[in-house]
Amino acid sequence: MGNSKSGALSKEILEELQLNTKFSEEELCTWYQSFLRDCPSGRITQQQFQSIYAKFFPDADPKAYAQHVFRSFDSNLDGTLDFKEYVIALHMTSAGKTTQKLEWAFSLYDVDRNGTISKNEVLEIVIAIFKMISPEDVKLLPDDENTPEKRAEKIWKFFGKNDDDKLTEKEFIDGTLANKEILRLIQFEPQKVKEKIKNT
Repeated sequence: MGNSKSGALSKEILEELQLNTKFSEEELCTWYQSFLRDCPSGRITQQQFQSIYAKFFPDADPKAYAQHVFRSFDSNLDGTLDFKEYVIALHMTSAGKTTQKLEWAFSLYDVDRNGTISKNEVLEIVIAIFKMISPEDVKLLPDDENTPEKRAEKIWKFFGKNDDDKLTEKEFIDGTLANKEILRLIQFEPQKVKEKIKNT
């Protein structure tokens, strides 16, 4: 691991991350070294996060989606992620339990952080997701979800909401758990990302 204090992950953070994620001590220490190499300050900015995210999607435009992902994990709103926030982001988006993933998905869709989701917020995230779907894959989507507007409409209808209604976190999680179709519509998990994370 690192010999110097700054090069080693603190025992407390290491133990906390092992408890709250599926990552091993070895994985965490290796990632911490590469995190420090890329971000010597120990913090990652939104721009750095976007460029890391872009490596997962060389043929797409993940900038808008990466901004929303970053916002949802910047828990102290300081405009940066520390290593702990970064690893939790990786874990939640790749391997978290379903309920944890849905809590995170709610925070992703709650763009203005007011504790509820509006139809416009759903559309904003779906537009960001569509920027990452290749034109060939868009052609394969069913007619009622092959544009961001149609997909947002379909999601909103599944929740049984009117255009100006709001969705609470409980309604979001319960509705998604009760209907696997919603889960498919709200997420974007290309195989490439899963493979890339496994091989990191």
